[in-house]
Amino acid sequence: MSGAVVASLRSLDGVVTASGVAVASGDRLTRRVLPVRAELAAVLPWGGLRRGSTVAVRGSTSLLLATLAEATAAGSWAAVVGMPGLGALAAAEAGAATNRLALVPRPGDELVAVVAALLDGIDLVVVAEPERISPATTKRLSARARQRGAVLMPLGPWPAADLELSCADGRWSGLGAGHGYLREREILVRVSGRGGAARPRFTRLMAPAAERRESSPAEVGESRRDADVLAPWADSVTDPLADSLPDGGRVLPMVAG
Repeated sequence: MSGAVVASLRSLDGVVTASGVAVASGDRLTRRVLPVRAELAAVLPWGGLRRGSTVAVRGSTSLLLATLAEATAAGSWAAVVGMPGLGALAAAEAGAATNRLALVPRPGDELVAVVAALLDGIDLVVVAEPERISPATTKRLSARARQRGAVLMPLGPWPAADLELSCADGRWSGLGAGHGYLREREILVRVSGRGGAARPRFTRLMAPAAERRESSPAEVGESRRDADVLAPWADSVTDPLADSLPDGGRVLPMVAG
């Protein structure tokens, strides 16, 4: 891709080139555990999200955002694949740094290839609709996360998960006697998994009403400028594991530059 094209893309709101990502995440492997909120740290076996692990999140978008928010606020990059309904405003209200959040809302048939490519350079990769991925491929993606030192976070059941976070219960607050609106949700979180996490542990955390509140067009525009939306600007890139991925590993790329 020519320098002029890269320069033109770099000037667009919400676009960060691959070289910019590389500079921002130069120390991505120096922290072996990504931070989480104190309530979650108290019940996670590593006190945070251990690099190379697969952590499945079930039952709540609010729980997902609460889990990744602290890591992005501390400087790590996160990508969310396959969630067109997730907005930058909801992520910001949960405490996430939207300038380090990449959204791939509609990967289509490229879901596996996109996730595999993102694991090479992003600290934390969320994948929605994991039921679209075969059990054999889930194991390959978890192995890739382990090799690359990334955290893979499927939003749903995942056979190869090291940990599973689920919403066991939730209570909304904010409504009065015939007035008000849902402001936040208290979530009872269940943490279970393999090894030291075989015995379930529970914690409660407060999350904003990300799943119920609709954003105004003005708010969406303001927050979206800070979020990176990866789109098919270039034709394709080839994934190193093309033989194990559909369509030869063709993905929706980040812009090289």
